Amino acid sequence: MKRGTTLFLKIAVILMGVPIFAICIFLVPDIGRFAAELYPEFTFIKYLVWIDMYAAAIPYYLALYQSIKLLSYIDHNIAFSQHSVNGLKNIKRCAIAISSIYVVGLPLFYLIAERDDAPGIIVIGMVLIFASMVIAVFAAVLQRLLQEAINIKQENDLTV
Repeated sequence: MKRGTTLFLKIAVILMGVPIFAICIFLVPDIGRFAAELYPEFTFIKYLVWIDMYAAAIPYYLALYQSIKLLSYIDHNIAFSQHSVNGLKNIKRCAIAISSIYVVGLPLFYLIAERDDAPGIIVIGMVLIFASMVIAVFAAVLQRLLQEAINIKQENDLTV
């Protein structure tokens, strides 16, 4: 396969990281300060919000890196290899980690939504959890299919 065939997908993966980076720089500090304003008796709540949101960004970027590695495997014609299976496994783990981080941080969303009287904040938190779990299940299915394809390919190589 030619090296440039997955260039569009690599650019799309990189562009997926740009908005999250902007959110981490510009929006997350404001959300933390807003939470601290809502609960002036608990000034440490802004640090909990920051930890929750920045901690979720780390596995997100790790998953994007694994996606770029998968695309480079496709470019180098080694898509049906154990490296690809391991990459999908890492993406699955990252998605589970993101979901777990937001599950742990959901009480913070609840506290902010209760004080601000904005139930949509809880819905946003639940959508993030659900989307991460969907990605984890999808990566697990792809991982299993790829592993089975590799096994079939190895059996065919042995019989020929």
